[in-house]
Amino acid sequence: MIVLRGLWSLFVATVTLVGVLVGLQLGQALGPMLEVEAGTNEGTMFTTGMSTVGGLLGFLFALFAFRKLVFYIQRLERVSLLDKAAASIGVVLGLAVALLATVPLGNEGVGIPLRILASVIGVILGVGFTMSAKQQIIFLFPSLATSTPAGEEMVPVQSKILDTNIIIDGRIADIVATGFLEGSILIPQFILQELRHIADSSDELKRARGRRGLEVLNQLKTLANSDVRVWDDYPPEEERIEVDARLVKVAKMQGAAIVTNDYSINEMGKLQAVPVLNVNELAAALKPVYLPGEDTSVTIVREGKEPGQGVAYLEDGTMVVVEEAKNLIGQTVPIRVTSSLQTAAGKMIFADLVRESSRDSRGRL
Repeated sequence: MIVLRGLWSLFVATVTLVGVLVGLQLGQALGPMLEVEAGTNEGTMFTTGMSTVGGLLGFLFALFAFRKLVFYIQRLERVSLLDKAAASIGVVLGLAVALLATVPLGNEGVGIPLRILASVIGVILGVGFTMSAKQQIIFLFPSLATSTPAGEEMVPVQSKILDTNIIIDGRIADIVATGFLEGSILIPQFILQELRHIADSSDELKRARGRRGLEVLNQLKTLANSDVRVWDDYPPEEERIEVDARLVKVAKMQGAAIVTNDYSINEMGKLQAVPVLNVNELAAALKPVYLPGEDTSVTIVREGKEPGQGVAYLEDGTMVVVEEAKNLIGQTVPIRVTSSLQTAAGKMIFADLVRESSRDSRGRL
């Protein structure tokens, strides 16, 4: 951090000084054109003003440019040492060949732009050549093959990124324990920070939810078949983006899938072609299917909306409306499915009571 601050100060001071000098030169050049005589008070004020404007523009440009430079330098950490070495060799070779080949053109007239153009083409061809010859470079320098990009180490193939809601939900621990979720599990640093903020909330309910999320994370880390990693490589200039949007952007950028139970994240992922694994959709797909005519047993828990109806629930929470079961609340009764209805709130099953006579007759048939 100290080194970074020192480089920042040096860069800003240098660019600001360059801006002052450029402003001074422009002031001296524009003075005669604007009929401002040099050496007079007006001329001095004009050149001083131009220098000040140039220094201010240089300072603002330095603030913006340094942050971009740091961002791109951080991105270079993802590039393997082999690629860096190949690109560097290509730049040197291409530039050297281009400059040597264009010596006869000289450094006057059209020779200068032609040599610049040849240098750019030579660099491009040189980098392309050396990048295509990486295997031969590995043969000459085997140690280069041992370095891998930092991003590849941190974001393995088939990685899954968890959002805050699915962590607090808790079912993800059971799913991972069964072995149905392949690949590493990534917890972005901003998701972990959000969990910590929730766990430290003054609201008792929020605090309990946040602490439950942290407990689920610790449970995930103790599972034998799980690979849980805290991932922190988000571009600093995008930290102000809303958490859900950041999560989708990180998943798209790293080629990972999002595991969630949140509707908005599910739809945002679909819009941006990001794979989304919705636990609610998984639970709905795993619900048992009862066809008309099938028998089962349920416990009547309350009255239905229509006269004589009783209401029961299957183990997965599916509502069952049983005809003529109003007076059987608290009893476990055999039923026969007559139909089912899919609603926005979920699936409903309609059934009739199975009388002893109908059961006997069906058994004889």
